Amino acid sequence: MIRKLIAAAFLVVSTVAPHADAQNAQATPDVGTAVNNVQAFYNRTQTFSADFTQQYLAKAYNTTKTSSGHVIFSKPGKMDWEYSDPKDNRIVSDGTKLRVYEAAQKQMYEQTVDQSQYPAALSFLTGTGSLQSNFDFQVLPGAQLQYTGGYVLVGTPKTPTPAYTKVLFYVDAQTSQVLRVLILDGQQNRNRFDFTNAQVNTNIDATKFTFTPPAGTTIVKP
Repeated sequence: MIRKLIAAAFLVVSTVAPHADAQNAQATPDVGTAVNNVQAFYNRTQTFSADFTQQYLAKAYNTTKTSSGHVIFSKPGKMDWEYSDPKDNRIVSDGTKLRVYEAAQKQMYEQTVDQSQYPAALSFLTGTGSLQSNFDFQVLPGAQLQYTGGYVLVGTPKTPTPAYTKVLFYVDAQTSQVLRVLILDGQQNRNRFDFTNAQVNTNIDATKFTFTPPAGTTIVKP
């Protein structure tokens, strides 16, 4: 399951903040203003960390898997998803290589970043691209999707990818930070990330972006 979530995880690092109250909702901006405001915020964001809860709905089986943990992101291109449930699973990138460790199977999948969905999905976060370069957007009032904190940017990838057909960014109207990300794929699976206790532009230990699996781990490469 974790392999199916790799590309989804790439879409959400450093795009979140603490949840906003309903009273903070504002009038929905036009789509150009909304995208520019979000982009501007993340252009100023160098590091990010938060606790996360992830809900993955497998449409074909009508089952939902819930995971949780802590995520850290640092420009350019470094990330660490450390799962507490499933315990000890990790997704780590040092900006060059991506490593995905499945503790229960004692396997680690390793590939270079440019072989993954990472560049298109995260280029605006790493300062090498922009939301407008990678997605066509429409903006919806939050109330339309039962979201009271602001508005929702619905992104369609300009370059088709099997990893996702739509990405919904739930934006806090006050700060232009993304509070939730919902990823939809061609099989109607839904991958939702909610974040709490978010912090931006704090000092991050560089060792968080290196990972050596336990002895006996099987290494799988493309």
